[in-house]
Amino acid sequence: MGISLMTDPLIIPLSPVPLYTQIKDFLRQRILEGSYRPHQQLPSESEMSAIFKVSRITVRQALSDLQNEGLIFRIPGKGTFVAKPKVFQHLAQLEGFAEAMLRMGYEIYNKVVSHKSMPASPAVAHGLKLEVDTPVTEIKRVRHLNREPLSLEITYLPEDVGERLRNIDLPTRDIFLVLENDFGIALGRADLQIDAMLADEELARQLSVEAGSAILRMERLTHTASGKPLDFEYLYFRGDAFQYRLQISRQGADAPGRAG
Repeated sequence: MGISLMTDPLIIPLSPVPLYTQIKDFLRQRILEGSYRPHQQLPSESEMSAIFKVSRITVRQALSDLQNEGLIFRIPGKGTFVAKPKVFQHLAQLEGFAEAMLRMGYEIYNKVVSHKSMPASPAVAHGLKLEVDTPVTEIKRVRHLNREPLSLEITYLPEDVGERLRNIDLPTRDIFLVLENDFGIALGRADLQIDAMLADEELARQLSVEAGSAILRMERLTHTASGKPLDFEYLYFRGDAFQYRLQISRQGADAPGRAG
């Protein structure tokens, strides 16, 4: 069943702000504030045209922008629907996924797929500054957000640290917090690489998506406060449900007299 616009939209024809932008901003506000819930259907283009007293081309442009922002999606022959908002994590500070999500009020559960000792691959050995084939601990976890699988995380740690984690309730606890609070290891910084890929059969199965779906992949190497590499990870997130956010500034932008 479709949804109404609930309140009379205030569209100002003589405003310097284009009509399609006013419509887009009105709809975006209703979506972000929760007036329009995920997967609810929006009025048709012709209905919106009558409501906003504008042409269908104007409505179509507003909807196209909202679709590009990921706030709505269209199903041919059925209509336009509100998209499920993506979960996000800021990259401005080093913190575990559970730390960030719990602070935002989400329910987190980790399914431990495997926890084993194995020889360090060249990539893992390079990251942790070990000899190739040195025993390390590999921990695979599927992170569930509000009971839905969101990410697969493969963590590599020096074996002495990884073995101590066997006694920890990893389904409900964050490894970063365990390292700091239980083991007394202060964390310092992390080196990140982020790219995109398509889900293979294994990722598709673990994350409950179709093979070939978009996946956000991160490689993260976390160091202790003293600079020693400690935690090397591959993190795979569902591209339809998660995003990273980062605020950046142009160098010298606040300097007096600098012109844009």
